[in-house]
Amino acid sequence: MKRIVFVVFTLLIGSILFAASYVDNEYQRLANSYTAKAEEAFEEGEYDLAVEYTAKAEENAELSRAYIEMMLARADADTQIRVARNRLTWARGIKADVNYPMAYSAGVQAVEDAQAAFESEDYVQAYAFAQAALLALSEVKELVPLPKYYVVRPWAETKDCYWNISGRSYVYGNPLLWENLYQANKSNMEDPNNPDLIHPGMRIEIPSIHGELREGTYNPSGSYTPSANQGIIEK
Repeated sequence: MKRIVFVVFTLLIGSILFAASYVDNEYQRLANSYTAKAEEAFEEGEYDLAVEYTAKAEENAELSRAYIEMMLARADADTQIRVARNRLTWARGIKADVNYPMAYSAGVQAVEDAQAAFESEDYVQAYAFAQAALLALSEVKELVPLPKYYVVRPWAETKDCYWNISGRSYVYGNPLLWENLYQANKSNMEDPNNPDLIHPGMRIEIPSIHGELREGTYNPSGSYTPSANQGIIEK
């Protein structure tokens, strides 16, 4: 009997010390109290009572471990949700809802699911949803807008015509798409029926044909990243 109580008591001390190194909580305090009583009863030779106290200490030590695990999971989930929300705010600020609608919508839904799981105290699932939000939003990149307008320059310098302008990387990267420029601007041309008749100084609009972000007027000294759909002709 003495040997059994001593072994259980030794194992219990180890688990209590492990738990106590994290958080001081109600269950841990009860476990410590019962442990002290068990030790005292053991020293006085009251082995049955020592076994009873040891069992109670063990029970509360287990509750303490569960409580600590829950609190750690809660803290991890809370942190991850905050990170996901911050990423979502950033994504919204760079118009991800327009430029990356699917990734943005997935991120929004995952954050909402994470918050709902957190409120229902399912912290493991809340953490997983927050991670899913970050994964979805990882596809979002900050884009430098392509130009929405272009001012025609002298033919001798640039060979500007709808065909050549359409072929430039900051426009469509494909001269075959020149009619998009023509149709968007012919109402402002001196002769709407003649697509070859564009003059220096004319400000032409570059319509977005693949959902690419376009703002401002083309700056020759600017740096532009071509659209992922550059050069594609829709059929």
